[in-house]
Amino acid sequence: MFGSMFGTDTDPVIKEMIAKGAAIIDVRSPGEFQGGHVAGSINIPLQVIEDKVAEIKEMGKPVILCCASGNRSGQATYILQAQGVECENGGSWLQVNALV
Repeated sequence: MFGSMFGTDTDPVIKEMIAKGAAIIDVRSPGEFQGGHVAGSINIPLQVIEDKVAEIKEMGKPVILCCASGNRSGQATYILQAQGVECENGGSWLQVNALV
């Protein structure tokens, strides 16, 4: 359970999604994002993710969510999946970065 919540058991899934061109959304604050992020990722802070569902759907591709530890990206994954967005919690942005 904790593995899927914090993104620790999804590496093969995340690798496959990256290979197929998934969008990577970092849900940390803009300041955290500015301090380091996955190249090519988009910063949409968790507190505004619900307001951006239509924009995310318009991307027309699966989404990998990441943050500092996997907690906020887990919350964002839950929110987006409830809205019909195909997405996975990638966990820490450092974990995702290692898979890119």
